[in-house]
Amino acid sequence: MTRWGILSTGHIAGRFAEDLRLVPGAELVAVGSRTIGSAEEFAGRHGADRAYGSWAELAADDGLDAIYVATPHAAHHEAARICLEAGRAVLLEKPFTLDLATSTELVELARARGVFLMEAMWMRCNPLILRLVELVRAGAIGEVTSVRADFGVAGPFPPEHRMRNPALGGGALLDLGVYPVSLAHLLLGVPQHVQAWAKLSPEGVDENTGIVFGYDSGAVATLGCGMVGATPLTAAITGTTGRIELPEPFFRPGSAVLHRAGAEPETLTDDPAGGGYQYEAAEVQRCLAAGLTESPLVPHAVTLEVMALLDGIRGRIGVDYA
Repeated sequence: MTRWGILSTGHIAGRFAEDLRLVPGAELVAVGSRTIGSAEEFAGRHGADRAYGSWAELAADDGLDAIYVATPHAAHHEAARICLEAGRAVLLEKPFTLDLATSTELVELARARGVFLMEAMWMRCNPLILRLVELVRAGAIGEVTSVRADFGVAGPFPPEHRMRNPALGGGALLDLGVYPVSLAHLLLGVPQHVQAWAKLSPEGVDENTGIVFGYDSGAVATLGCGMVGATPLTAAITGTTGRIELPEPFFRPGSAVLHRAGAEPETLTDDPAGGGYQYEAAEVQRCLAAGLTESPLVPHAVTLEVMALLDGIRGRIGVDYA
């Protein structure tokens, strides 16, 4: 049995707690928040035995095997550091932190302590996504020539909302754009050329962002994110002999359509149970059982490469969280 703690009591934390019920051998036993009232309410709603009114108290609970950190991303570094220093395995929500420097600090701390650490990029643990990656690598659509993906929400967000607050890592890129960027990285790796443009809000965060990756192979990735209009949330992977289309939402697809040259389109499907968070929890448990300190599905190197790309994009569009 893997005994889980959840740090934070927001919407995503609740979704994770619900999906944890679907994971064999998983048990939610403790919740931590900055206020004991919020922790107790969450614990009662999701069946956890213990509630703590501080992150440090949760991290100090020796009855925990792993802690899922689901705070707003501006607090990821501090919350994860507290857990790692206490020797707790950590599943840390994406984006890992606000920048490469603090992400690197967490990875180095985890490695120095010999403690498991994984970014909760649930897309990389999704069975259908993994199946599609296998098909691409096996040459099902030939050599990949382009990846297209978008993630835009309608808004509008009021000025006080975290999405518009630079101090909280606001803007579309880290919250939404991390998905298209991660998909392109999953399929094509680190690009040799990066271009980006964004419309910034009065607060200085990106409202509408376009990104183009170029690869020496000749492949391109055209990616978008924004908080000024609901985009289709779809993706397409095109190769020299076919393509794969991912419907909404591409990062947690229930199906995909494989088009091969000279063949009828083939629809691939996935088990629709749960919200998709169960797969990342199961991966953490698999790794812990195997004595691993990082996941081969979401390795530290990939997390840092994606964060470096996000840093580079922010530099190009003029978003500074300092």
